Amino acid sequence: MKELFLIAQIAGRGVAIESGQVDSVVDIGDAIAVPRTTRAVRGLAALRSRVVTVIDPAILLGMPPTTLDSSRAVISLIEGHFYAFLVDALEDVALFDRQPLSTGIVTDGLWRRAGHGIVERDGEPLIVLNLAALLPPVAQAA
Repeated sequence: MKELFLIAQIAGRGVAIESGQVDSVVDIGDAIAVPRTTRAVRGLAALRSRVVTVIDPAILLGMPPTTLDSSRAVISLIEGHFYAFLVDALEDVALFDRQPLSTGIVTDGLWRRAGHGIVERDGEPLIVLNLAALLPPVAQAA
């Protein structure tokens, strides 16, 4: 059965995000740093009369941080709170058949926990990310 996915780039890697996890996609302004949080929490930002926690998933996935001039973000509502997940680029929205993660795809660390299958786009496998699994422990506790 085909599902709708948003295709994005995180640290130069293509990923698929199930459309049901996406509240909106935005250009986000400056984030105000939050003391005593993990490096992956870039801070808080104002977005349409609400405050969102800005998360850098690249850091959590063990990759180089998203550049500070990157302002593209996927907004997701998780357990009553809005989070902005920084991405390098947003590429497409399309229907795909989700397949289970196969043993041939290397996942480690948080990639394993956050990966919920793969979709194939033009012969390239893209990991389907569960955004809630990308929340750092500090954000989950809040």
